[in-house]
Amino acid sequence: MSDLFQPFIGALQASASVLLTLFAGVLASQFELLNEEAAKNVSKFCVRMALPALLIANIGQELELASASRYLPLLLWSLVYNIISILIGMVLTKVMKLPAWTTPAMAFNNTTSLPLLLVQSLKSADVLDSILMGNGDTASEAVGRAKSYFLINAMVSNSLTFALGPKLLNGNEEDGEEKQGDDESDGEEEEANEQTSLLPDHVQHEGGKAAARTGKHAKHYYKKLHPWMQEAIKFSYSFLNAPLIGAVIGAFIGLTPPLKKAFFADPKEGGFFKAWLTTSLENVGELFAALQVIVVGVKLASAMRKSRRGEESGDVPMMPLFIVNFMRHIIWPAISIPLMWYLAKRGTLGQDPILWFCM
Repeated sequence: MSDLFQPFIGALQASASVLLTLFAGVLASQFELLNEEAAKNVSKFCVRMALPALLIANIGQELELASASRYLPLLLWSLVYNIISILIGMVLTKVMKLPAWTTPAMAFNNTTSLPLLLVQSLKSADVLDSILMGNGDTASEAVGRAKSYFLINAMVSNSLTFALGPKLLNGNEEDGEEKQGDDESDGEEEEANEQTSLLPDHVQHEGGKAAARTGKHAKHYYKKLHPWMQEAIKFSYSFLNAPLIGAVIGAFIGLTPPLKKAFFADPKEGGFFKAWLTTSLENVGELFAALQVIVVGVKLASAMRKSRRGEESGDVPMMPLFIVNFMRHIIWPAISIPLMWYLAKRGTLGQDPILWFCM
């Protein structure tokens, strides 16, 4: 009984830690330290800068030529459950006439920060010791690997979200890209403000000219392609996003021994980038998990205030809400837990218990 009691208490403590971090976002909103617009900007920073930095630092450090194969089951499973969820969601949406957002809500995971914080809290609560079971790893090493597994899954989910999400929502994006403003100045000098570039004028001018020439040539060759090739390029380009670029850079560093040594070895052993570039990437990347959870708290507080005022606060119909939660929290765990146990028992998932736990 004690073997179950300590992990159970540790899991409760870890969950409480995540909830308290979320509550910090609620307090920040309540005391007007962060508003909804600021939270949106922080979220963009997290996805477009902090998460790619975290992917570069974590995957680059954890991925090695000798152990790269252990990521294959994770990649495959990430694709499989997302695709199956999309297909099930599309069928249910059509048959039951549910809102278009039901399918992406059922398939795509937008809570990358929660498992990252949770696994860190599990380490503090000494719960990971029971998972490692004398595997020879330290808790810090296990947390590093767990983060890399969650981040690989997040990269797959984010790529599918960027590429397929708008199509599943019938072309409507909740947080679309900002429209590019027309250049009304037409070469006139603008008044300096916080968005004014710090680069010298001639550098900006030459850089703009080079970008315009490149875009013009690319557009010229693109129009010469066959329509099906244009569609293929357009669809492939939709998968390109900041987290994917960060993951690719991290994988390239991890699978290139000289680069891995330069980025992650001790400076005395040839780690030229370790003390400055790698550390800066880690500093920026470590902001991701906590900031994203705080953003969730800010948005939750904002929605609660709107609801009290009788304003539109994102009310969700009960039927699609029930279906999404039933699929994500009942059906998939009922499928995945015994499936992972079976695959781990057969040795298909290798010998890393942290991988079994994450999957």
